[in-house]
Amino acid sequence: MRLLLLLGVAQAGCAGVARPAPTPQAQAQVYLDQGQALIARGEMAAAVTALREALRREPDLIQARSSLGLALYGMGDLDAAVEELRATLRRQPDAFTARLTLASALVAKQDWAAARVELEHVLRARPDLGQAHYGLGVVRYAQGDLDGAIEAFRRVLAGDPHHQDARYNLALMLRLAQRNGEATPEFLAAAQAGHARAQYFAGTAYAAGLGVERDLATAITWWFRAAEQGVPQADEALAQLRQVALGRDRRAPADRANVEQAFRDYRAALWRDFPGLAPDGDDTVGGALLRKGRVSEAVPVLIREAAALSEPADRLLERLWTEGVDGLLPAHDARILGYFDRAAAEGLRSPVR
Repeated sequence: MRLLLLLGVAQAGCAGVARPAPTPQAQAQVYLDQGQALIARGEMAAAVTALREALRREPDLIQARSSLGLALYGMGDLDAAVEELRATLRRQPDAFTARLTLASALVAKQDWAAARVELEHVLRARPDLGQAHYGLGVVRYAQGDLDGAIEAFRRVLAGDPHHQDARYNLALMLRLAQRNGEATPEFLAAAQAGHARAQYFAGTAYAAGLGVERDLATAITWWFRAAEQGVPQADEALAQLRQVALGRDRRAPADRANVEQAFRDYRAALWRDFPGLAPDGDDTVGGALLRKGRVSEAVPVLIREAAALSEPADRLLERLWTEGVDGLLPAHDARILGYFDRAAAEGLRSPVR
């Protein structure tokens, strides 16, 4: 009984003792952790607030200052980001991430000379860092140094052959240097990997015979792929070809015949994407897909065929728009309407129709 009483007194005494207040350093660490978590979630404005609070409690907390610069850069406040990151580097010159972020902010500000200084500083410490070589390629191009930009983008690809933005930029630099024999294979490699702008330039190379044999049907193929990824120049290139094919351009009759044939060749090549299908009284892959009940595949293919001047495909799209397909496609499909609107604007069909 006496032992229980003593334990009760001890516990009561402990309950009355106040816990020590957290130190400013501990509080700063809490705000730093919160700020870094917010950056990871993309909530940059909230991260800035948390990180400023961390620095109010611990002004020399380098991680907080570096993270603050990153958050400000993410918000687009480039001047404030540069100021914070330079303050970080004055305190800790070997803060690698801060220097790399500073270089990115300077590139975004188009302060090319200052960005180059920071990137070359980074590369002296990390000579194989692809991100720094990529930034340096952008800077060298902006400074008119095509050879230097080509070298930088090649260095990126040496470390990461799958970096398609670097490959596309390398191809662009080579084309600007009029080295089409080297540029076109790079455009094609990036295009085959799905790079939309590279697909447009691959089409341009085939249309003009730049570094490859001229092949207008292949150019059309690449332009369709680029247009479907939202490249407006590809849409414009296809629209110009359609005007030639329809005789609305002051081209020679032979040019018109060549373009008409290229569109026919493009439509014929679509069958290769569906080896199990065969024509049955029409020339549309989309129609064959409809007969197989593959409606979700048929609609985009019919749009491609109609945009490649297939009248049967256009008529099928009109029927699908009006009637739909029971249980598979409602009438008035938005994709079909989008095609009709574009075709009407281009003069390919009557707006009333």
